[in-house]
Amino acid sequence: MSLEGKKAPDFTLEGSDGKQHSLSEYAGKTVVIYFYPKDNTPGCTKEACGFRDNHGKLDANNIVLLGVSKDSIASHNKFISAFGLPFVLLSDPETTMMQAYGAFGEKVACGRKTVGIIRSTVVIDADGIVKKQWPKVAKAEQHPAQVLDYLNIP
Repeated sequence: MSLEGKKAPDFTLEGSDGKQHSLSEYAGKTVVIYFYPKDNTPGCTKEACGFRDNHGKLDANNIVLLGVSKDSIASHNKFISAFGLPFVLLSDPETTMMQAYGAFGEKVACGRKTVGIIRSTVVIDADGIVKKQWPKVAKAEQHPAQVLDYLNIP
């Protein structure tokens, strides 16, 4: 399910900062949303730390970064604290937003078909249009660099 060129689905989810976040509140800004399976797991930690290490560059370009998983806010806050993550993590326990973005469904894990969170990312422009979608991120640790490359941020 490609969302590229389409209006990004709106959402309202609780964030790790204690506030409700909706796509509409970021109108006029570029937004990067990355979906990941679970806080404090090896691949997800590498990906989050990659985004952490490049957050200053995103910030300097007025780009909003949001991470999304099913984990609770308490879990997110432990993850943020453990790794010094400077961005908001959203909690989607019902997977409503993830389903709207094609980030929840059938996947292959350890050679078995399963249903769960699909590691993926979208870049949404200032007008709310999905400009780029990575429907399946293969190498979590390399992905933040791919996103910066796409955004032309050295």
